[in-house]
Amino acid sequence: MADPKGFLTTGREVARTRPVGERLKDWNEVYVPGSLLPIISKQAGRCMDCGIPFCHNGCPLGNLIPEWNDYAYREDWQAASERLHATNNFPEFTGRLCPAPCESACVLGINQPAVTIKNVEVSIIDKAWDSGDVTPQPPERLSGKTVAVIGSGPAGLAAAQQLTRAGHTVAVYERADRIGGLLRYGIPEFKMEKVHINRRIEQMRAEGTKFRTEVEIGRDIDAAKLRRRYDAVVVAAGATVSRDLPVPGRELNGIHFAMEYLPLANKVQEGDFVAPPITAEGKHVVVIGGGDTGADCVGTAHRQGAASVTQLEIMPRPGEERNANQPWPTFPMLYKVTSAHEEGGERVYSVSTTHFEGDEDGNVQFLHLVEVEFKDGRLEQKAGTERKIPAQLVTLAMGFTGTDQANGLVQQFGLELDERGNVARDADFATNVEGVFVAGDAGRGQSLIVWAIAEGRSAARGVDRFLTGASELPAPIRPTDRALTV
Repeated sequence: MADPKGFLTTGREVARTRPVGERLKDWNEVYVPGSLLPIISKQAGRCMDCGIPFCHNGCPLGNLIPEWNDYAYREDWQAASERLHATNNFPEFTGRLCPAPCESACVLGINQPAVTIKNVEVSIIDKAWDSGDVTPQPPERLSGKTVAVIGSGPAGLAAAQQLTRAGHTVAVYERADRIGGLLRYGIPEFKMEKVHINRRIEQMRAEGTKFRTEVEIGRDIDAAKLRRRYDAVVVAAGATVSRDLPVPGRELNGIHFAMEYLPLANKVQEGDFVAPPITAEGKHVVVIGGGDTGADCVGTAHRQGAASVTQLEIMPRPGEERNANQPWPTFPMLYKVTSAHEEGGERVYSVSTTHFEGDEDGNVQFLHLVEVEFKDGRLEQKAGTERKIPAQLVTLAMGFTGTDQANGLVQQFGLELDERGNVARDADFATNVEGVFVAGDAGRGQSLIVWAIAEGRSAARGVDRFLTGASELPAPIRPTDRALTV
């Protein structure tokens, strides 16, 4: 274990963020570079000899958290990196983007601030990259089998890397112009700089994984033909169909899905545009949806120079401490202040949009809303609470409803869907079509990055067994596993 008295002698300390006025002038990550290493060993030392590490239950990857905490405490960074990579292909992604259900399940968190597991994780991997400890791991021999992976988000990349290292020849197909899926174009640069994706891609190329961009299976290549070309296929296309808001005025100019708005800001950082075709500059911005994607829209609007930013959430404001019906070690719904919220704007809870109002040119100008409350499990409007707020740019960040079926991929493969509209699969992540597997949000539905990576690793085992009759690849989760909630 780490320091036996660390949790008694050391308080929780997290990464420092740069001043708001400074970080709003650029798109770099919000944290002070290098601020974690001076404190992280002592923070890792807060990990207890708790007997049963419930953090393992909170993390679907089964990360060996007490082990790499111990190595980080002793500053054995190479050993810490090895233990970290034993269960997670991309800890630099999860260390920046995961909401850390492991910390909610930390035993210390029963009555004290939990161990800063996420900060320890990102410190270990950043140190590993800086020290040259992250190197390609090409297979010792090739199996002669070929696999196509559709989608290059975290699930697709994890499956591809596992299968490549198992000796199979893997090609990843991505419909966008760059590899990374939502990591590339859905996550703003200030949350994760894209250098972290780029160097993982180069590692995977060196291991033998092939990448094909700007190829959409279903439109550019018939899915059935793809299946005949490869020995197996992994569908990791995500759940990319955005939830819409069918209210009067939805057709007005200036109302966009979050995934129409966010990628354009990232493309500016990639050098594709000088200025984004959709911008918040000088506009009153309203973000509909209180989750992480909504917060990403808030932070992006701030950096583009919005006149004001308002974020709307239909649910009541969560509490700042666990409710009795969300006990440890479950992942609680808590009031969260992200770096984007620190930068300004207004958050409004328990409201619902009734309609939009535009000008004579068809541009949105106002959003009309009403307060709502739950009664007997039903959402009801509160009479006399209607009002309107200025809205010259509206982003819809209300989540996603399933994988894209408009491109023909599902129909051309002949895939069966479950009752929630996700691609159905068996215990090996196999679909009803022989040799076709599914991983990530396409099969699970909208979820977290840590679940996506776990799905990719588990599906890779199913594919490996299908191709060779047996597999030594790990499978951290089953398709039916769900987050630790009540």
